[in-house]
Amino acid sequence: MPIDIRQLRTIEAVLQHGSIAAAAQRLHLTQSALSHQLRGLENEFEIKIFDRDSGNNLRLSPAGERLYALAREVLPALRRTQEELRRLASGRGGRLRIAVECHTCFDWLTPAMDQFRAGWPDVEMDIASGFQQDPVQLLRGYQADLAILSASEALPGEIERHALFSYEVVALLSPRHPLAERPFLLPEDFLEETVITYPVEDRRLDLFREFLHPAGVQPWRRRQAELTVIILQLVASGQGIAALPAWAVSSYGDRGYVRALPLGPQGLWQDLEAATLQGQSEQPHLQAFLREIRASASSELRGIRSL
Repeated sequence: MPIDIRQLRTIEAVLQHGSIAAAAQRLHLTQSALSHQLRGLENEFEIKIFDRDSGNNLRLSPAGERLYALAREVLPALRRTQEELRRLASGRGGRLRIAVECHTCFDWLTPAMDQFRAGWPDVEMDIASGFQQDPVQLLRGYQADLAILSASEALPGEIERHALFSYEVVALLSPRHPLAERPFLLPEDFLEETVITYPVEDRRLDLFREFLHPAGVQPWRRRQAELTVIILQLVASGQGIAALPAWAVSSYGDRGYVRALPLGPQGLWQDLEAATLQGQSEQPHLQAFLREIRASASSELRGIRSL
């Protein structure tokens, strides 16, 4: 006979309440039924669970100590799971693990998470550590529930897209750069420049995928940096030029550290999307989070348009 959850609850209750009679009352059982549970476990493994000390008080035997350690491990996890299932059934609970492809998305994602958490405190939230080269694979492997994507590319059939907003990608130059007074930049302006980018493939960089490569332009030199703030500092120091979403650089432009210029006469606009597995977005907490992203971005970010 396997160890039963009810037997672990009984051992826990006896220790918490000091006697079999008190434990039986707490568990809404007869004292006879509770004693029967304990005897069944003792007979199965040929052990004693409780001994009595000189004052006739119950204390755990060595075997009982091991069973009580199991109860302390199993019963809290069981209660947490039961409570999570109740929250799921009510539509107020759930889990939301987020994977991010976009380096600069953390600037607005964490405030949106804070706002969401205030209204949905029973949703367990987590974010995949750092930038993810392929967040769609995390979705497909059930390691993430939602991915933030900036690269426009074909997605597998089981992946569902959710439009968030459109953002402008701007060129960034030192105010002392010879091109800084131009009304906008053209692809050929990058030919003899050092372009500073994140260390990712060209197809994941808006500047190359949508602006330079279609014009057949390849800058003569590349320099890479992991962090947005380092890219901005290099640009401000005249070490090269870059292109980033306008929302990520507005404070630097306001202080005159860098000059932000449109890419082309109409500017370069890209769509930001979220992705989920088919059907997952029907969950109330996920729908609410997508709404919070759109609302938070609309009120807080410059250089974006609603989709």
